Amino acid sequence: MISKKAKYAIKALKVLTEEYGKGPVLISYISAKENIPKKFLEAILLELRNHGILQSQKGKGGGYLLRVDPARVNLAQVLRVIDGPIAPTPCVSFNFYVKCDDCNDEVTCALRPIMERVRDANLGVYENTTLLTFQNPDSLETKEIAIGANVAELVESPANRMTA
Repeated sequence: MISKKAKYAIKALKVLTEEYGKGPVLISYISAKENIPKKFLEAILLELRNHGILQSQKGKGGGYLLRVDPARVNLAQVLRVIDGPIAPTPCVSFNFYVKCDDCNDEVTCALRPIMERVRDANLGVYENTTLLTFQNPDSLETKEIAIGANVAELVESPANRMTA
């Protein structure tokens, strides 16, 4: 489950995607449009700026704008910045791996292979959903996924997997 902070970050990025190429957007505009508390939004936008997704401009006509093309920012990147690991357990995380303290042997762990499949299914969606999706939500392809499907069936292009 993603946090409320991540949900607000995604909503703010939706607005910034809609305004992409038009110049900086005021925090108050984003806050009002998406019903996000202004102080909370300020902290979120600052965090996204510090990780290179946004840039800010001060002064009259200032605000926040996307630093990169919205087609190059995917939800996995955003969620890692805001919430940290995407994996359901630390032992299957690509970027935040930690051995589970209650597990004697990862090789024989019955839960780990299941959590790897959960991770891969989530990543398949997050990594293939860019900010451009917000401009055309109908472009989201909905597929029924069979239990036990392998990652190659879920992810169109594994070579595009980002490890942000």
